[in-house]
Amino acid sequence: MTSPASGLSWFRLQHRYAPYLFVSPFLVLFAAFGLYPILRSLILAFYATNGPRSEVYVGLANFRFLLTDPDFHTAVRNTALYAVLAVGTQLPTALGLALLLSQKWLRGREWFRLAFFSPHLVGQVFVGVLFSVLFVPQYGLLNRALHGVTSQLNAAIPAVQPVPLDTKWLSNPDLVMPALVITSLWMYAGFHMIYFLAALQAVDRDLYEAAEVDGANGWQQFLAVTLPGIKPVTIFILVTSTIGSFQLFELPYIMLGNSAGPNNAGLTVVMYLYNTGFVTGDLGYASTVGWTLALGVLAISLVQMRLTGAWKGDAA
Repeated sequence: MTSPASGLSWFRLQHRYAPYLFVSPFLVLFAAFGLYPILRSLILAFYATNGPRSEVYVGLANFRFLLTDPDFHTAVRNTALYAVLAVGTQLPTALGLALLLSQKWLRGREWFRLAFFSPHLVGQVFVGVLFSVLFVPQYGLLNRALHGVTSQLNAAIPAVQPVPLDTKWLSNPDLVMPALVITSLWMYAGFHMIYFLAALQAVDRDLYEAAEVDGANGWQQFLAVTLPGIKPVTIFILVTSTIGSFQLFELPYIMLGNSAGPNNAGLTVVMYLYNTGFVTGDLGYASTVGWTLALGVLAISLVQMRLTGAWKGDAA
């Protein structure tokens, strides 16, 4: 017969260790597929490898070579340019769409929200294949649309030259980056729009009424009420979209035919990491690239949070 004391002790053990039992599957999976690869890649960063079985310890040689590697410099430059252009176009577009679709007078707002958000659901590979067709010279939809619009403008303003139908977006080094930015804008603007819509709905309506009483017009209300009200969400979108931009890989890889494009115009840091680790087989140098990217993104995110006042609670 079980004594009351032993029953109480068993109950206390269950109460103490049951939460750990429920989270143990996640912890085991994370240790096997998350923590171990992270630690393993950190160790590999100090080795020169030729496939997964050949390793030679080289210390900091990988990091020293990284500083003088012209391909890595090209990848960093392309990725940073893409991040600036992509974030600089996606956030204003997403905010503009959110402001438009939050207006009560607009009919079918729910359908428009679904339409703008849906491109994010299909994945980067599908979007890359789709836009590689849209950018085709002569018959591509984008060239035909731009040619039609600029031809109409040329009739009214002769200084505006029509866009040629044979514009080679993905074969011209100067047009590869604009093509990637346009594609990412179509894919991610609606995704960021959802966050802005949620933030706009959380802004206190009484503040707008008080601003109207004070004689503030629509633009003044936007600056004094809307922007401060959505600042925390804006900082979140800014940081996460910047991190995502530095992780760009699938879009250029698919759109440029499994390559970095002409003159490496579409080479990104993650693409360079992939080519180094899985094409040439140097997993050690690829780990060095990966950790350099991680530390660089961390530094950029901390600077963004510092400049936006997120640390001091100014964003609240």
